[in-house]
Amino acid sequence: MRYAYYPGCSLTHSAAPYDLSTRAIAGPLGLALEEIEDWNCCGATEYISINKAAAYALVGRNLALAAQQGVSQDVVAPCSACYLNLRKVDHYMGKYPDLRDQTNQSLAAGGLHYDPGSLRIRHLLNVVVEDVGLEAIKSKVTRPLDGLRVAPYYGCLIARPQLNGGSIDPEYPTHLDHLLKNLGAEVVDFPLKTHCCGGHMTQISADTAYELIRRLLHNAAEYEADLIVTACPMCQLNLDAYQSQVNRHFGTGYHLPVLYFTQMIGLALGMEPAALGIGREVVSAAPALKKIGKVAPETPAAPRRRKRDDKALPMPRQREEA
Repeated sequence: MRYAYYPGCSLTHSAAPYDLSTRAIAGPLGLALEEIEDWNCCGATEYISINKAAAYALVGRNLALAAQQGVSQDVVAPCSACYLNLRKVDHYMGKYPDLRDQTNQSLAAGGLHYDPGSLRIRHLLNVVVEDVGLEAIKSKVTRPLDGLRVAPYYGCLIARPQLNGGSIDPEYPTHLDHLLKNLGAEVVDFPLKTHCCGGHMTQISADTAYELIRRLLHNAAEYEADLIVTACPMCQLNLDAYQSQVNRHFGTGYHLPVLYFTQMIGLALGMEPAALGIGREVVSAAPALKKIGKVAPETPAAPRRRKRDDKALPMPRQREEA
């Protein structure tokens, strides 16, 4: 199964383990991911509200390049923001002729053109669950994730909006739940699975961002999850990198590692944690992974930019009022 692969900016830097683990599991799952040549940033979530014409041209260029290279009709994006932007531009270019013409006029300056609807934009989670299939994945599991209690976190972008149709239920998605269960993990109830992590709010209003992150951590801890599993780089960054700040802000002591679903697949397929980028997270996943049989008791520690200050903080009481 061949796909045009759009990694996006995050997967080349802060979310490098997501890219590493995606490429690691692609072969065993029968996925041929061919990176779009000369791709550029999708503009993340803010740019489209600042300069619509430029934002559509920015995203449209990636679509035009993918169509021009002709790798596949399916473009796969692991990043939820990239997935949303690519899908949104394809949809609205098709819906509004003036927007399509304006965007293609901009693309023409670089010798490019894009016909909306000529590509199918898909999130990596959809491809893994729908194209590879849960039964096929389960048959490849050599190290079940037995003993791990995991909270499946989709974030607020992957399930909505469902432009041009969509296979993930925007009200109660289950793709990630079913995938993790087939890997052998115990999936806990996680009512906030599609709630926002705050996005870039950490750079705008720390108080607001920390409260949004706290709610998610509290909900996962309330159901005694060992770790949170996500499919979005921004969600992983916020819940992982800002966890100690949240602890200091609220006087809590959350210690919940946050990993990507691709890393969980790799572990279940018998791959070594380091080969999946495990160990680069801020909140170490090593204690949780000790629950899995045949996993090395220690994973390589990520280089620390600063000393974490969460040693003496009390753990939150379970099932307290949020």
